[in-house]
Amino acid sequence: MGRNKFTRGVFDHTKPRKVTFPQIDMKKRPLTGTITALVTPFRKQAVAYDDLVTLVEAQIKAGIDGILPVGTTGESPTLSHDEHLEVIRASIAAARGRVPVIAGTGSNSTAEAVELTSLATEAGADAVLVVAPYYNKPSQEGVFGYFCAVAEATDKPVILYSIPGRCGIEISVGVVERLRARYPHVAHIKEAGGSVDRVDQLKQALGKDLTVLSGDDALTLPFMAVGAEGVISVASNLLPREVGRLVDLALANDFAKAAAAHRRLYPVFKSLFLEPNPVPVKFAMQGAGLIGSAEVRGPLSPITKPTKAAVLAALAAFEASSKK
Repeated sequence: MGRNKFTRGVFDHTKPRKVTFPQIDMKKRPLTGTITALVTPFRKQAVAYDDLVTLVEAQIKAGIDGILPVGTTGESPTLSHDEHLEVIRASIAAARGRVPVIAGTGSNSTAEAVELTSLATEAGADAVLVVAPYYNKPSQEGVFGYFCAVAEATDKPVILYSIPGRCGIEISVGVVERLRARYPHVAHIKEAGGSVDRVDQLKQALGKDLTVLSGDDALTLPFMAVGAEGVISVASNLLPREVGRLVDLALANDFAKAAAAHRRLYPVFKSLFLEPNPVPVKFAMQGAGLIGSAEVRGPLSPITKPTKAAVLAALAAFEASSKK
């Protein structure tokens, strides 16, 4: 995971592309609801930008509340510098100001995260998602310093991303409180630690001052039951309307109907994580005609036959339940 892309001098940002994009009023369009962590479509191992544009259009037509290119689901660790920024730019251009575009800009290097955040801001991203610094396993003081540096590199909303299963560390509640007190634009966190108690802790500490977004489709409903305001979803690449409906019902405090929607979707959610993300969801999306290829980049490997069967079975059961 250690790329340090910008410090290698591979990407020349001395002459950034000058592009003008419509500005979104984030007060009217808050970063809540269902936000799709977009896959990055490939064809013959190159980024398939035509498929990406088609995917963004399909997401917006389905009523999604935001899109997030080049996160983990977008296989950002395998993208070159040029590709990383070009995927962000292509997503912004395709969205045409209709929904917020949140760029993944985190790194295991503070300098790289700052650089990428600055470039994404220049490109017109409406917000950035910044994962905790992985692999290095810094102290919480180091985590705080990392996020301070990133926050000072942009005036756009910064969504903290805590996923200890991938990073080896979490962003402590104390660090979140300190960041929130210092930076008005650090007011969101994607919580992917798998703990409802953790969401409760964040809400007890900061209440309405912090927007919590689920980072796990299967835990969206329980997280929202204790105060989360939406999800950054993998499954919504495939089922944007259905995931959106679940989240909308929970936001409306109709948890009986939300629970029914969750029960129908739950087997699909689980099947999409039987192998490393985004391997299963890309397979399902290709089958649905949403992208032209299920290709992933190494070190990820193609989907196995047992997982194919499990995904297809879960989707068939979901389709059958939709007809009842």
